[in-house]
Amino acid sequence: MVRFSFSGHELLALPQGALFWPTRRALLVADLHLEKASWFASGGQMLPPYDSIATLADLGALAAATAAEEIWCLGDSFHDRDGCARLPERARAMLTALTATTRWTWIVGNHDPALSDPCGGEIADEAVVDGLVLRHEADPAEARPELSGHFHPKLRISHRGRLVSRRCFVATETKLILPAFGALAGGLDARHPEIVRAVGARAEALVPVQDKLLRFPLAA
Repeated sequence: MVRFSFSGHELLALPQGALFWPTRRALLVADLHLEKASWFASGGQMLPPYDSIATLADLGALAAATAAEEIWCLGDSFHDRDGCARLPERARAMLTALTATTRWTWIVGNHDPALSDPCGGEIADEAVVDGLVLRHEADPAEARPELSGHFHPKLRISHRGRLVSRRCFVATETKLILPAFGALAGGLDARHPEIVRAVGARAEALVPVQDKLLRFPLAA
């Protein structure tokens, strides 16, 4: 975990692609995309049906390691509006255990706009917490400091003749986009025009590595 400051708040960036907010004992993740594999399977493209279990195992391990009291999911937690109903028994038990032991909030996203019974927790379109706006997709017109997901940012660079790809946070003074946490979520180049449109040209990619936070300007 690497400590950094965002809009007056001390946060910790985790290599797994999550944020920890120490003063609130809050863990923040985006784009779990639970049951993505079963959604593809319904269309005839068969994938190993273990993505939800893998994602929830990683999230549960982080919650235990940080002793999180709050968990905020910043949208697209399920790959589609029926994803919650398709959770296998083991994954449902893992999720229920997490929502029962933390203050859990689901921010809805474009993939899961109609969550109804997501195994516990509260549902919100967006939230304002200690002055930070929590929503799924960054709003270019938002002047308040904002945490979001949606774009699944990844930093792609050439290193010693090899193309290296790492999920990253994208940050400006007032906007912070989290990478996708889901095991099958994929990623979008952090320099993609849609990300630039959402946060502006003066952004940087943040990559937590062990005890360092590597920063890469994205303007170029």
